[in-house]
Amino acid sequence: MKCINKTIAVESIAYQLKEITQEVITILHISGIKEGLATVFCQHTSCSLVIMENADPSASRDLEDFMHRLVPENDPNFTHIYEGADDMPSHIKMALTRTSESIPIVNGRLALGTWQGIFLWEHRAVNHRRNMVISLQGI
Repeated sequence: MKCINKTIAVESIAYQLKEITQEVITILHISGIKEGLATVFCQHTSCSLVIMENADPSASRDLEDFMHRLVPENDPNFTHIYEGADDMPSHIKMALTRTSESIPIVNGRLALGTWQGIFLWEHRAVNHRRNMVISLQGI
């Protein structure tokens, strides 16, 4: 059984989902693992990971717009605003989504569905450099 951990840096885009599927696939191919589990973990509290449709960009835009309506900036009830109006909303959005995704590895490939991709979702108002830990376990 192999266990491989690789940390990658991803340049995020303010408020947007950025697909990182290919980066995970590249690490998987280098690993040689054919059967097992891939876990992607985000080391931050103001962005998240989601598996989302990757065929039509309007699906991501609709999700982004919905989340902005659900957790608006400048809510007068937020007290954690030290880094700006997007500070607390970014933490809530992260808590409502996920900081990790696990995908089975079958026959040397991620077992994602036809229209599924792995996305880093930036919840802050500016671009960031985000660290993702890719953990692969298998044979």
